[in-house]
Amino acid sequence: MISDIVALRAFYSTLIGRFAERSIAMALSSIWSKGSKERLVGLGYTLPWLDRFGADAERSFAFMPAVQGAVAWPAGAACSTVLVFEEELPLPDSSIDRVLMVHSLEHAENPQQTLLEIWRVLAPGGRLVIAVPNRRGMWARFEHTPFGTGRPFSRAQLAEALREANFTATAWGDALHFPPSERRFMLRLHQLLEQAGRRFWPIFAGVLVVEAEKRLYQGLPVAARASRRVFVPALSPQGATRVGAVRRIDETGQ
Repeated sequence: MISDIVALRAFYSTLIGRFAERSIAMALSSIWSKGSKERLVGLGYTLPWLDRFGADAERSFAFMPAVQGAVAWPAGAACSTVLVFEEELPLPDSSIDRVLMVHSLEHAENPQQTLLEIWRVLAPGGRLVIAVPNRRGMWARFEHTPFGTGRPFSRAQLAEALREANFTATAWGDALHFPPSERRFMLRLHQLLEQAGRRFWPIFAGVLVVEAEKRLYQGLPVAARASRRVFVPALSPQGATRVGAVRRIDETGQ
């Protein structure tokens, strides 16, 4: 199941969605190395955090996967939203300083090819920041939030995927330590549960956050890509001709 843009916007407009946004923002703040005048791209649904972390960037873009859909961003300014295929980003090599991925990698058709494509567009020493559902967490087990859809990752799986795509993980964080309950009395305790979970049960966090740096000293294999072109079938009488020929051969026995 893939959360589309309508479901994502609806979730983050709810009370539990706003609490989830704050929790992920705190985790991102703990590992986000500040850089002045950098070129920042958000891939997936990253709008709540681009508004927070993109203020100091030279320019920011919101890349939204085609299967997810897109909305105009930012409000009241020139649109910086682009509808993309994750494996074919419309950017030249080494053109971006940082990529932020939220609600993206767990829904990618080919996560490894997506990471390789991000490696291509990142500048030397560029940073990749990813937030994905934690396989051990409670949030990945319930589908009433966007974190219960897609493919969750364990920390070891995420580290291995980054290593194979020629990234080095430099910092880790976690978020969503309170349960994914929409009941009022549970939401009133979310701050207390979030603080306690961060201290006592971080292994069961709902979201894993990692910052990784692009490596340059290892070569990458070149893989042939399947074309994204759509081929429309055309009707042809050739099939009927071939069937008739086979029947004539069967009758003559030759």
